[in-house]
Amino acid sequence: MNILIPVVIVVVIGLVAGVILTIASKLMYVPIDQLVADIREELPGANCGACGFAGCDDYASALGKDKGETLSPSMCPVGGPDLAAKLAELLGVEATAADPKVATVLCGGNAAAAKKLMDYEGIDTCKAASQFYGGQWACGYGCLGLGDCAAACDYGAICVADGLAVVDREKCVGCGMCTKACPKNLIEVHSKKDLIYVACKSKAAGAQTRKSCSTGCIGCRKCEKACRFDAIVIENNLARVDFEKCKNCGLCAKECPTGAIVNLRPKKQIPAKNAAAEA
Repeated sequence: MNILIPVVIVVVIGLVAGVILTIASKLMYVPIDQLVADIREELPGANCGACGFAGCDDYASALGKDKGETLSPSMCPVGGPDLAAKLAELLGVEATAADPKVATVLCGGNAAAAKKLMDYEGIDTCKAASQFYGGQWACGYGCLGLGDCAAACDYGAICVADGLAVVDREKCVGCGMCTKACPKNLIEVHSKKDLIYVACKSKAAGAQTRKSCSTGCIGCRKCEKACRFDAIVIENNLARVDFEKCKNCGLCAKECPTGAIVNLRPKKQIPAKNAAAEA
């Protein structure tokens, strides 16, 4: 009899706890939106925020509630057009072409162009080096070249070459993880259609920039004067391109005396006959 009492007590406690949990599960039940769940299952799970939302869960929730009325299913650059088509099918809307994005390193100061201030022998990351007098280079605004951006990229689209971060535009999906990793805020994500940009973020006076890097922007205003579309201006000793106005003509890049403005327009192929005649 003495053994049965504890057993009965345990059984009763178990039954009461089970009843309480059952009631709690009914009261606290959160209905699952199947559409949101289906959308989330299709999303890549990178949680990079490149879609403009906090992560994949947030985007799935917003897209499911909106049902494609105002939000586009093409906002995830990681998934690309294939994902956009799947999401559009789930939402019952027409897939729209997404504007492909790509990361751009706003620095041209490789080891040949940039002047070294010291030999850095600390922790081998850009974040650590930037906290030690701004890094090993004379330009306090430039790329540190220790690869924090490359380590953050899940697509092998960025590497360090000759002391400078370089983006492979074919591999880059525009997720923006490299932008978050760069302690100098040198990497920006733009439309792939933007082919002209200033590869410099130095706000130092022109004379100081010249001492630090041979490819830095010196704020000479030659590019500003050359532009026929008012698409480039000088602010704080630094040229800045307005991509809304820029026509990718490349005149500013031709006028730049230091080569700080990069022109990615494909060069026209000269026909063999013309090339022979010019030779």
